[in-house]
Amino acid sequence: MAYKVDHEYDYLFKIVLIGDSGVGKSNILSRFTRNEFCLESKSTIGVEFATRTLQVEGKTVKAQIWDTAGQERYRAITSAYYRGAVGALLVYDITKRQTFDNVQRWLRELRDHADSNIVIMMAGNKSDLNHLRAVAAEDAQALAEKECLSFLETSALEAYNVEKAFQTILLDIYQIISKLWLHKKQLIQLDFLKALQ
Repeated sequence: MAYKVDHEYDYLFKIVLIGDSGVGKSNILSRFTRNEFCLESKSTIGVEFATRTLQVEGKTVKAQIWDTAGQERYRAITSAYYRGAVGALLVYDITKRQTFDNVQRWLRELRDHADSNIVIMMAGNKSDLNHLRAVAAEDAQALAEKECLSFLETSALEAYNVEKAFQTILLDIYQIISKLWLHKKQLIQLDFLKALQ
């Protein structure tokens, strides 16, 4: 969902949060959109979303961020969840190896249901629990490079790299959209010039 509007914002970008249950997707969402963190956060049931408007290269961008349950029983909502998404934050928990091992499955699902040009960032969350680390940052970086993903470690608790993760995704989306608009504009101008000849 990359809509160009001329009222309160220039662009509306839909970003989906994906990853196993318990990795901190909801707290990443609340940290980014409301600057809040809830220690007693419960598992998401179904789908929730929140928005935040910010500046990206001088343009006003409204980020519409969708959060879904990571549990298998909610996978039926998949295609509707991904429809219109132009960005994804794939989250795993650095203290739980299984959540990292499942990243490939999440990537497959995302690539099967989302637009082929979707911007994807992988985030190793809970970096504040480094003493309990089960996934080396180097392993995650290697996977990110292999899969052509951006990568950051985040901490929703400490607000570490959460802002940077979304800023990076939004900037990447904006640059892709801008190139597409520029290309389209050039084609229209070229058609116009040909029509004049």
